[in-house]
Amino acid sequence: MDVVHLGLVASLCAMTAIVANMSAAVFHDGIRPILPQLVEGNMTRRDAGSVAFGLSIGFVASVGISFTLSTGLLNPWLLFLPTDILGVMIGSRVLAGLAGGLWGILVVTSLSAVNTVLTGLPIDALGALAELGTPVMSAFALFPLLAIFYQFGWRSGAVAAIVVIISRLLVMKYTAIYPESIQIFIGMVMLVGIAIRKDLNDRKNGISPPDMSGMHSLFDERTKRIVKNLPFLAVTGALIAAVTNAGIFAGSEVSIYSLAEAYKLTDPVAQDAAMKQVALSEFMRGLGFIPLIATTALTTGVYGVVGMTFVFVAGYLAPSVPVAAALGAVIICAEVFLLRGIGGFLEQFPSIRNSSDNIRNSMNTLMEFALLIGGVLAVMKMGSTTGFTIFAILYYLNEVMGRPILKIAAPAVAAILTGFVLNMLYLMGLFAI
Repeated sequence: MDVVHLGLVASLCAMTAIVANMSAAVFHDGIRPILPQLVEGNMTRRDAGSVAFGLSIGFVASVGISFTLSTGLLNPWLLFLPTDILGVMIGSRVLAGLAGGLWGILVVTSLSAVNTVLTGLPIDALGALAELGTPVMSAFALFPLLAIFYQFGWRSGAVAAIVVIISRLLVMKYTAIYPESIQIFIGMVMLVGIAIRKDLNDRKNGISPPDMSGMHSLFDERTKRIVKNLPFLAVTGALIAAVTNAGIFAGSEVSIYSLAEAYKLTDPVAQDAAMKQVALSEFMRGLGFIPLIATTALTTGVYGVVGMTFVFVAGYLAPSVPVAAALGAVIICAEVFLLRGIGGFLEQFPSIRNSSDNIRNSMNTLMEFALLIGGVLAVMKMGSTTGFTIFAILYYLNEVMGRPILKIAAPAVAAILTGFVLNMLYLMGLFAI
């Protein structure tokens, strides 16, 4: 990674630590509700930092590290969760920025050394880890359908499933469009349509949405606080989009494996099509998370570092780093100014607001499922059934120990450890390639 990229990552980490220090924005949704207490003086930085550390360290150690080792791409869990901790814990804005910048430099400079070690092993564990992402896109495309099953029951889900399957088959037969793109689009349209239909039927039956008028003054106060911090948020959005466009950073668990595969393509046309597919998936994920992010921002006055995640889409599609940076800043500003309008819409249609939790649960369930299958494919490529045996032992060891490694990251961690074990067995003469 060159000096320019190193500078971008260091600047980004410094900025995310600064906005966390200001209680303007953090990456971890679980930290946002505690920050108003810090701003109002009801909690010390030490206590808030302890909470931030406890909520984040598991994600850093499992999701952040394993995803980067298996793809070679930086990710928000590895960069932003530590800067959340540093920003919340450190009292000085300047010192928080310096600490965040140093973290970014440490991550980038360590990555090449780790890759050198992994690629130098007799059994190519790093190459095999690319298989982790093979099922991801196909599984992720089902999240709106699974959310319909969760929220509206099997009848609505069955109807939606038939429509999704037929649309996929027609797209594959008559067009060259990625069928997963259509699956996501059709699924989201049906999810929103079913939610609106339910709320309209409820109103006809005399069931009104909850009265939120008592919260409006609080929402206005929190929104003003976010707007006040908008210059810092815009700079953060610009840096995120720039680093994403530089090809060294992936926005979410949805895009990281597909993005790693897209960057390996040598045909410009194929790579462009793959990048558009990644951007579409990220866009759809962002749509699904709008209710969660907007309502949390309105009630806490603390925004998300990555906003509503549409800055990633700008980073993937922009023609250059400067253009990506400009788009990132504009997108964050637009999101903030639309916050109250989004909140008002969600008040009218509570089923759409409630779908946020179902969407998030669906995404997590499908990603866990896909990465488990991908982990099996990776270890089979490393060491056939011996690799699978070691992988299964490690995976279920994590389960019986109460999941010290988060379930979504467990397959990646088990696959990485399987690669090390197989190489050790090879060097001991107990396993042959």
